[in-house]
Amino acid sequence: MNQKHLLRFIKKTMKTSPNDLVYVDPITNTPLTLEQVFQAMNLTTYDLSVDMLDVHADRNAFHRFDKFNAKYNPIGQSLLRDIFIRSDNYIGGKYFAQILKEVMFDLEESKYQNAELRLSIFGVSITEWDKLAEWAICNSVYSDNVKWLVQIPRLYDVYKANKIVDNFQTILDNVFRPLFEATEDPHSHPALHRFLQHVVGFDSVDDESKSEGIGFYVDSPLPANWHMADNPPYSYYLYYIYASMVVLNSFRRERGFNTFVLRPHCGEAGTVQHLVAGFLLAESISHGLLLRKVRYIITLFYYLKLNVVNPIQYIYLNGTYSGPLNKE
Repeated sequence: MNQKHLLRFIKKTMKTSPNDLVYVDPITNTPLTLEQVFQAMNLTTYDLSVDMLDVHADRNAFHRFDKFNAKYNPIGQSLLRDIFIRSDNYIGGKYFAQILKEVMFDLEESKYQNAELRLSIFGVSITEWDKLAEWAICNSVYSDNVKWLVQIPRLYDVYKANKIVDNFQTILDNVFRPLFEATEDPHSHPALHRFLQHVVGFDSVDDESKSEGIGFYVDSPLPANWHMADNPPYSYYLYYIYASMVVLNSFRRERGFNTFVLRPHCGEAGTVQHLVAGFLLAESISHGLLLRKVRYIITLFYYLKLNVVNPIQYIYLNGTYSGPLNKE
């Protein structure tokens, strides 16, 4: 989906479904219609434009994770993001499903284009997987031209500060326990079992440029003992996601089900240790921009043929890209 597609969809929805109840006012606890939401923003369909939406990542967002994330909010309003591009909201992700089905239809019409789309599991609730799967199944968000990669944000410190989780193990349990249960007994999570057939792997995402005051060593606390407020380092996240996936994949392989790959955002910024962790644990990585600065790790990636996936967005943001494994 691009910015023009989102603009067309918002305008069409405003014209065809202005009386849909889409949001509950947290102050008055009153459901609001789509028309009322836009009236509160002093906007009409005639006011909307691509420039006003401001969801295109320009060069100002390059190496600025905060600005890049802000581009997911149409017109700078997180409320519109909640209404139009979330699967778990007041309307059950209806608009998000409709947009994705339009994207899938376009891919199917072109015949020779495929997409690997991303959905997030945050690890804050044991029911996240079931809600996501039921949304996908109930809305028939499916296409032979589309596979899903599930991204796990590295936000333990945020959840801990808001008293959502007690320790890091809680996040791991919320992410992986439903997957083990669905693998052991598909009837216990029927929607999740069907949805997982179209999931190809996992990603680990967040701002890699954040400083890591704590390292990952042999005497580092186990996830159940990580009660501190600090966020675990990148390698800690990656190791325990990898360890959980190894056991899960072995179990699913024995049961005759599809398995998953680990393909994290890695080497976009931050320290060299991120690339080392990616080399040791990942099937392949996304970005790997720092590889060009560390020649010995480039050699390891090259000889072991580990893939480095470079999204088109980077080429747009940076203007040019030759790839870290290309000869300079």
